[in-house]
Amino acid sequence: MKRICVFCGSSPGNNPEYREAARTLGRILAGRNIELVFGGGRVGLMNEIANTVLGTGGRVTGVIPQSLVDREVAHTGISELRVTGSMHERKALMAELSDGFIALPGGIGTFEEFMEIITWGQLGFHRKPCGLLNTLGFYDGLLEFLDHAVREGFLHDANRDSILVSESPEELLDLFTAYIPPSVDKAEKALGELDN
Repeated sequence: MKRICVFCGSSPGNNPEYREAARTLGRILAGRNIELVFGGGRVGLMNEIANTVLGTGGRVTGVIPQSLVDREVAHTGISELRVTGSMHERKALMAELSDGFIALPGGIGTFEEFMEIITWGQLGFHRKPCGLLNTLGFYDGLLEFLDHAVREGFLHDANRDSILVSESPEELLDLFTAYIPPSVDKAEKALGELDN
C-alpha cells in the first residue's frame, strides 16, 4: 500500500477522541510510509490527520474542487494539492490515486463518499480494501443497518464482509494488508439473477 484515501468530517466532532483517532491514524500512516490522500480541506478531522501526517514526515495529497478553494477551505500547506472542476472529478481522482479507503467519523459527505467507493468495489470497478475506523462505536448503527440489509436480502454477505472494521487504526491497517477481495462479483451475480 503506497497511498490510502481517508474520508472524514469537515468538523472535529464533539468528543476529543475523534481528533485523537485521526492523529493516531496519521502517525501510523507516516510511520508505515503510506501517503495520505484526502479531501484537501484545512478544517475538522481532515485538518487533524493531514497536519499529523505532515508533522511526522509523511506525504499528503489533497484533492478538492475549485468551488471549495474559492471558499478558502483548501489546505495549502500540504505536499500536493490537486484542484478539480467538480465533486465527481474529485472522487474519481481520489479513487484513482489510492490503494485503499478508510472512513473516519464524519457526516453526510463522509457517508456518501464511503458508500460510493464500496459500491464501486461491488461492481468490480476496483478491488481495493475499504474500512471504517469505528472510534467510540461511531459506526455501530450503520453496521447494524448493513446487517439488516443482509437479512432482508438487499446486500450479499460477501459484500457486507468486505467492509473492514476496527476501533484501532493499527489493526485496521493490518486488515488492509491481509485483505483478499471477495470472489462474488455483484455485476455478474445480478445478471445471473436476471436470467432466472
